[in-house]
Formats: sequence, C-alpha cells, structure tokens
Amino acid sequence: MKRKKVLIFCPYPVDTVPGQRLKYEQYIKYLEDNGYVINVFPFFSSNTYKVLYRKGYFLKKMLGVLSGIVRRACQVFLIPQADGIYIFLHVIPVGPPFLEFVYLSLAKRTIYDIDDMVHQLRTAPANKLVSWAKSKKRYFLLLEKANHVITCTPELDRLARSFNSATTDISSTVNTEIYLPCNVYRNDCELVIGWSGSHSTVPYLHLLDNVLIRLSTRYRFKLLVMGAHSFSIPGVNVEAIPWSADIEVPTLQRIDIGLYPLPDDEWVQGKSGLKAIQYMALGLPVVASSVGCNDRVIENDVSGFLVSSLDDWYNCLALLLEDAALRRRLGLSARRRVEQMYSVDANKDKYLSVFQATY
Repeated sequence: MKRKKVLIFCPYPVDTVPGQRLKYEQYIKYLEDNGYVINVFPFFSSNTYKVLYRKGYFLKKMLGVLSGIVRRACQVFLIPQADGIYIFLHVIPVGPPFLEFVYLSLAKRTIYDIDDMVHQLRTAPANKLVSWAKSKKRYFLLLEKANHVITCTPELDRLARSFNSATTDISSTVNTEIYLPCNVYRNDCELVIGWSGSHSTVPYLHLLDNVLIRLSTRYRFKLLVMGAHSFSIPGVNVEAIPWSADIEVPTLQRIDIGLYPLPDDEWVQGKSGLKAIQYMALGLPVVASSVGCNDRVIENDVSGFLVSSLDDWYNCLALLLEDAALRRRLGLSARRRVEQMYSVDANKDKYLSVFQATY
C-alpha cells in the first residue's frame, strides 16, 4: 500500500512542551510504522521558543512571530501535495483566522487536536501585550471544519461536540517503558514531596503554602519543585530546579509523594490530569484537588487521594508521610491504572484508528 503523507502543524518545536510531548508526539513512530509519512512544522523556531515565556525580549518575540507567519504562508504550498494535515491548537497564534481558513480549504482531510481551554485566550504574564491580537474565532473554525477533532477531557469533548460530531477523547499519556517505578516505600530517610510545573502554574502550588508550613513543623521532608527554580516557602525545606527533558523522569523518580493542587475554575476543566498521570506511572501516591479531570484519572483511596479542603490536604499528606505501606498500596495501584488506561501502549490504537478513519 502507498504510504500516506500527513503534515503536522503545531506551535512549538518537537520535544519541548507537555501538550505536544505527552500527546501526539509519542505516537509519531507508531503511525509511521503503520503506513504514514509524517512531517512536523512548528510555528516558533527553537531560538524564539527559548525566550517566548521569559520577561522582556519583545523585539525578538515579535520577529519570531512574524517569521512564523511567513513560514506558515509559505507552507500553504505543501498542503495540496499531502493526503491530509493535523493541526495542534492553531495554525498561527494571533490575528484573524485567515490562514486557518486557507489551510482547511486546501487540505484533503484535517484532524484538529485541541488541548486546554485555549478558546478562553489566556496569555502568559510575560506576553500580556499581545493578548489583544488573539481571537476565539480560529478555534471555533477549526472545531467546526475539521474532519475529526481530538480532545483530552470530557469537558473539552463536550465543547467540541457542539461544533462537530466526529470527536475522540484521548487523554495525555506517558510511555511506561520510560516512566519506570523505583521507589522503595521506606520511612528511614528524608521523604520527598514533589511537584512539577512551570512559572505559569506555580501559583497553584502556592495554594498549599500554609499546609506545607504546618506539615514542616511536625514532619521531616523535602519539597522538590521542578520547573520553577525560584520557588520558596519560608520555613519549608525546598529544593527548586529548572525543568529540562533529560532530567524530567530521574527527578520525578526522587519523589515519594506527588502533589497536584488546582483551583476550581473553568480553565482547569480542560486539563487532562497529566501531572497526576506522571506521578502515578512511577508508582507514586498522589494527592490532588478534586476538580477537573482528576476524578477520572484517580480513584480516591485506591490510586491516590482526591481532596477538597486545606484540612483534607494536610490530613492526607500526614497519613502518607507516616505510613509507608499506604504509599506502597496507592502507588502500585496507580501504576497499574496508568498501564491500563493512560499509557502509550494502551492508547496507540486510538490514534491509529482516528488516522485510518480520516486520511
């Protein structure tokens, strides 16, 4: 059979952001092994991405956006030669949805992959100046006109189905051949409570400041924070390190208990519970806010704890710090749940089925 050519248009360079790394990027080789030739075209160059979410660099960011738009305009000529296109989030991030309309018109078939509640047009604090240039219309156009839409939470799927009857809800996933448990579930050493995120999500961790301060007066532990290297809480033993792909799994493997605090707001309804899935894949007990998609990922008191109040946070973390057997029970159950439901192996044929039905 002739191999089908698919062009992926995404915002960021390969192997950078979780929304790409832990979604479709993990399945590219499997798709290629099953009859597809896939080419990936990021909007932002690697140099622009390095400064994109840092304060300042306005001129460099502006030039990066302009050069990305020029590249997208040139890539228009590649579309008719392909069997189909796959758009993640958008074709371009700002301005009217003109290029989205052109891409949809020229493509033989289109899959649209939406992540988070991007139609709410949230903008990183470092880039507030460009918030006026964003438009909801591009996301609604893509949802309506794509041949198939891939979502990652029930709430996103409900949104997509209000525009398009052809949707598939596929959660963010991890490769369980890379995410390997190594925890020994012992209490004869300093325990590590861990959190992974970024400077944009670190306010969520600060929701637990008083809980962690209170815990530190009674228990000996370290708070390991990856992705917000300037994070600190007075009175709490914190080790904060920057995120990088090569240290992500080894750093998470140092954790004994995973934290996943979230506020109860509309934006969170688009989150797939990825951080919880990462902890759980490593056989770690996770304590998570009982909001959004977390109750789909975590079975309370089976593969982790779902909590609704600061007292719940304190009590569950205290239990886990004291009881190694409880950490083992929840952690091993969490690993099994990820293998069965949130691993690459468990979801690869879902992606393949969408490709086969669309292209």
